[in-house]
Amino acid sequence: MSETIRCKPIGTVHSGFTEIASTPVQGAFAPQATGEIEILPELAGGLKDLESFTHIIVLYHFDRSSGYELVSQPMLQDTAHGIFSMRHFKRPNAIGFSILKLETVEGNTLKVSGVDILDGTPVIDIKPYIPMFDSIPQASNGWVKAPHMQDIKNETSRRASGSELD
Repeated sequence: MSETIRCKPIGTVHSGFTEIASTPVQGAFAPQATGEIEILPELAGGLKDLESFTHIIVLYHFDRSSGYELVSQPMLQDTAHGIFSMRHFKRPNAIGFSILKLETVEGNTLKVSGVDILDGTPVIDIKPYIPMFDSIPQASNGWVKAPHMQDIKNETSRRASGSELD
């Protein structure tokens, strides 16, 4: 496979997070973290009817990540895992995603909460979050067990106490 795929950013994330160390680990644990997504003006027409959804899936480029590791030890874990079984930013294609609460749509700007994305991050795509399609209650958490989720929640709270969250 020698095919190259090219994506052009459709917009930019604006958040109060300029350092990885102060950014929430998962937005689900930081609902108070707010920000904006500025869509390119020429693409604003594509936002029609988006305000009817409460949440959106945002695909973005980890533009400050360099290189990747196929197996590594995730934050707050003692065991190494494959990159495709975790959400680490050091990925072969450096693509991230977040599910954000859509507060408002104002022109070409989306006001969002639950933000866990660095300021200035390029946005690749936005899709509506549709619970009937996107939620699978019987899905397995794999190796991410309750103690690890609590560790992530605690780390997000610790970072929030440094208070770059709105």
